[in-house]
Amino acid sequence: PKSCFLYPPSPCLLPPGPPTKLQQFNAGESHLSRASLISQLLRAEPYPNSRYGHQYNQQAGPDNAMGIDNICELAARLLFSTVEWARNIPYFPELPVSDQVALLRLSWSELFILNAAQSALPLHMAPLLAAAGFHSSPMSAERVVSFMDQVRMFQDQVEKLMRLQVDSAEYSCLKAIALFSPDACGLTDSVHVESLQEKAQVALTEYERMQYPSQPQRFGRLLLRLPALRAVPASLISQLFFMRLVGKTPIETLIRDMQLSGSSISWPYVPGQ
Repeated sequence: PKSCFLYPPSPCLLPPGPPTKLQQFNAGESHLSRASLISQLLRAEPYPNSRYGHQYNQQAGPDNAMGIDNICELAARLLFSTVEWARNIPYFPELPVSDQVALLRLSWSELFILNAAQSALPLHMAPLLAAAGFHSSPMSAERVVSFMDQVRMFQDQVEKLMRLQVDSAEYSCLKAIALFSPDACGLTDSVHVESLQEKAQVALTEYERMQYPSQPQRFGRLLLRLPALRAVPASLISQLFFMRLVGKTPIETLIRDMQLSGSSISWPYVPGQ
């Protein structure tokens, strides 16, 4: 009679037992890869936070407020560092350039807010409004109210991130999750981009479990910040910080030029330089 035993035995027919060395190794490899992703995201940061803090201390006046030019210059550094960071993180450089541009054009304002909170960019109302040309161009009362509400929304998002005391690894993961958005228009493979976003999300999940075991709600609180950041109009950030840098040139155009040229851009920015 034919043997009723399978050879080699089917894994599904074997009784459960302790994990094999191979399974343990794979689990360890998975953990290492997530930790490695975070370390690579951190290494990609072009400017250490201490450098910004030093600049703020040097350039702030007696009332701890900075001049318009200093704020705009620091904002420009934050914006340009965002592009430099993206170029050096895992997976992003391998994407088609058109996808790189699409992802940065969609997420630049969210990345800017995360960088602003991480580096404690000064957000005093008076110099911000002056930089936006608030006093030089007449505005209707209704538009003034709307504009001020948007400014407060921006300030509120930065303050909420700062109150959460987000650490540098968490900021890097949040920026990667925001950058790899499958919602960007014109992506050649949105499913692949979504898988990259999931890698960053899984890395953050594991990091929270290891680093903040007594705060099981922390991961959810961090992730819920991202939709709120997207609610801040990119046009507001552009008007507040970059009018003096690029005039009426859309930031999305500047980012496209940076990616297509493969080089950094100096300021004041001249289209097509």
